[in-house]
Amino acid sequence: MHPITLPQDVQDRVIARRGKLHIYEEIDPKRTALVVIDMQNIFLEPGALAETPIAREIVPSINRLAEACRAAGMAVAWVQSAITDQDGEDYWPGLLAHLNTKERAGSFLEWLKAGSHGHAIWSELDFKEDDLYAKKNRYSAFLPGAGPLGDMLRERNIDTVIITGTLTNVCCESSARDAMMTDFKTIMVSDGNACLSDQEHISALSNHLQVFGDVYSTDELIDLL
Repeated sequence: MHPITLPQDVQDRVIARRGKLHIYEEIDPKRTALVVIDMQNIFLEPGALAETPIAREIVPSINRLAEACRAAGMAVAWVQSAITDQDGEDYWPGLLAHLNTKERAGSFLEWLKAGSHGHAIWSELDFKEDDLYAKKNRYSAFLPGAGPLGDMLRERNIDTVIITGTLTNVCCESSARDAMMTDFKTIMVSDGNACLSDQEHISALSNHLQVFGDVYSTDELIDLL
């Protein structure tokens, strides 16, 4: 598991700026959603194309949060990356034509095709039929035009999101930043996000806490609920 305590100098700067460490000290369940980003086989399965081993370690935290959130009457939303080739509506040239080799881009297409094994949510996660499900075709689930999640939540009068998933410093951080910049109150979960290194994880959470929102652990959030 990644370390979850942020550097003291980061905490000190936040307190100096805000007067306190946490800005969201109460949660209104009716207006809050737990958002789980990209916990799919492509990221969690051993040997998968984009395997992120520590993502398997945060599954218990996400399941605990999902259970607590449902019990409190909150929405739980599962976000899955899905891409297509250039003939489809979910084509992403940045990922497929610019940032990866032709061979790796072809593998991404196979692994992230909607309905494929790689696209599926990891089976050990506690997802329910009545939860919300949304696709995205960019790193951020809240980037306008990348997927329906933002509109789905606004239709339900939700103004606060709790971000979990993988990778902390890519899709989760991108989603959290865009959520904040499109006027959602945004919380990242320190032991509910995972990436490829402790340094990248702590850096992403530190950035979020200082400039974009709040950071809590699973236990702290359950206590708030």
